[in-house]
Amino acid sequence: MDVDLRKLRYFVAVAEELHFGRAAERLHIAQPVLSRQIRALEKELRAQLFRRDRRATELTAAGSRLLEDAPALLAAAEAVRRRVAEAAGGQLRFTVGFMPGVTVTAAVRAMAARHPDLALDVVRTSWDEQTRVVLDGRVDVCFVRMPVDRQGLRLRPLFAEPRVAVLPADHRLAGKASVGIAELAAEQLLQDPDAVPEWRDLPERLTEQRRSRPRLVANTVEEKLEYVAAGEGILVLPVSVVTFYTRPDVVHVPIEDIADSQVCLAWSAGRSSQLVRDFVEAAAAALAE
Repeated sequence: MDVDLRKLRYFVAVAEELHFGRAAERLHIAQPVLSRQIRALEKELRAQLFRRDRRATELTAAGSRLLEDAPALLAAAEAVRRRVAEAAGGQLRFTVGFMPGVTVTAAVRAMAARHPDLALDVVRTSWDEQTRVVLDGRVDVCFVRMPVDRQGLRLRPLFAEPRVAVLPADHRLAGKASVGIAELAAEQLLQDPDAVPEWRDLPERLTEQRRSRPRLVANTVEEKLEYVAAGEGILVLPVSVVTFYTRPDVVHVPIEDIADSQVCLAWSAGRSSQLVRDFVEAAAAALAE
């Protein structure tokens, strides 16, 4: 049985909105058309994906499972489309993604020496996008910071570096030689808590979570540092990031009792590419020098 990717996209929209009307608006199609497509998908899969009544739409167990798997399938299809379009353009290209604070120059130069006719591009990514850009084909490989969802990926560990607390210059802990992660329990964290599981899982957070303000919306390191300088909260970052973005109104203090930040090279588990293998070797060799 073949899965229709268009119907799969329609399913994801409904599953994320849990409302057929809003999903139809998002997809720019009529609601009756969307309903027919979902019924057709359920018939093809021989499974009910949604339970609907006058008050609500909710996923069934089968629908929840499909929602777990569908994004990877759609991302893989988009990656194929991108690579075919690039090949049709007549020039072979290879794109490298990287997280803030990670320098990729040596690896890119080593790759260029191996493949002088290859067009090499670099793309700065973010915590929320670092694996998505691999899965949907925007980059061929990406230097990612752990932890990440490993589904659909292959990973090669490269190096690790200490993490530090990033604080306003006038913060009560700013003058200390180092801090423990528990000393930061009452602070407002300006990043995804999953990026700092040691802070997220502190016993003290069980009560603090009830009092914490909603996390401010900040997508880039620069935006987050502006909030830190304004006294809105703190960050926990790899030391290379804060040394790159040095500013006088923000300080960083080593954290004694959390693991280092691990940097890995990530690429799609579904790809068998000599260029990817060559870049992995080039990156590992460049870092070993």
